[in-house]
Amino acid sequence: MHEDQDGFWYPSVVESACNQCGLCVSVCPILAKIALVRQPKAYACINVDELARVESSSGGIFTAIAECVIAERGVVFGASFAEDHSVHHVVVECVEDLPKLRGSKYLQSRIEGGYQAVKSFLELGRKVLFVGTPCQIAGLKAFLGKEHDNLVCVDIICHGVPSPKVWQKYIAYRESRAQAKARRISFRRKDRGWKRYSVSFSFNNDTEYLQTHDKDLYMRTFLRDVCLRPSCYACKFKTLNRHSDITLADFWGVQDVLPDMDDDLGTSLVLVNSNRGAKIFEEIKNKVSYREVNIELAIAYNGAAIKSALLNPNRGAFFKELDYLPFDRLVDKYCSDSTIVRAKGLLKSTARVALKQFGLLSAAKRIWKGVRMK
Repeated sequence: MHEDQDGFWYPSVVESACNQCGLCVSVCPILAKIALVRQPKAYACINVDELARVESSSGGIFTAIAECVIAERGVVFGASFAEDHSVHHVVVECVEDLPKLRGSKYLQSRIEGGYQAVKSFLELGRKVLFVGTPCQIAGLKAFLGKEHDNLVCVDIICHGVPSPKVWQKYIAYRESRAQAKARRISFRRKDRGWKRYSVSFSFNNDTEYLQTHDKDLYMRTFLRDVCLRPSCYACKFKTLNRHSDITLADFWGVQDVLPDMDDDLGTSLVLVNSNRGAKIFEEIKNKVSYREVNIELAIAYNGAAIKSALLNPNRGAFFKELDYLPFDRLVDKYCSDSTIVRAKGLLKSTARVALKQFGLLSAAKRIWKGVRMK
């Protein structure tokens, strides 16, 4: 894997070692276009273990599933912070280690040897729970090449993955402000409630940074879609026909759909996608409070389930100045409302000039008028 100029990792083929078998192309979940037809059921869920719920991003359902798998001598693969605060997939075999896998990590996770390790556990007859983004689940299934009864896959409703380089720049900025190294980081503290979750840094000099997500600099870049991986703007896995057995997400809008399931401490949206997922859900019912809900209503507030992030017109300029501007100035310059409006206007005027130059402006106006009338 090699890092590009924006900090994203891409595979690089060693041409001298390639025997042109074509296997990488034939199993690629995007190129192979594997068609799935699912009929998922949707639930609003809350873990009855209040501590697990408070320490989780939403309703604590991952913990309930993981505990059931470990109780059957199973293992759990999930995303965990490393010492340098990058994110890697690791394996956990005991309940006491589950906290390292809890909580959202708004970063691209390194799988590294994770798929090979999953295969080894499966071949030993161990039950495996693998939690990741939809594309990571599809990649795992493609790597394994066949179904395994002892494999449970859980994905998330993913907004997109930001650049690891941007993240490291932000850590350096925060450490510079605190005059100390970061000791612990959380993206989803609930001090001010689940809906107004906060980003927190604990530093080695016993100081702390805590800011709501709408004001935190890094979260502004993430939520404004200015630092996402290019493929996230045209994600092939935005669908309800998922490769996973269960999908987990925040149940945004629960206060309108099921107000009695909302106390602002976190409610999970759980999509049960397969028979294996339904079996797991039956096993955790004694650990959760739940209500079934119409799936169209459930995702109405969570468009990321089926729609890709929109390309921010400032993205190119943001990355071009990433190495030169202080992080706070960079975010203020490219993630403010006024900057985005100006960028959209520039794109619109540039497109107008190009259409006029090629004699297509009148035709485009007619087409647009017809679309608006429809």
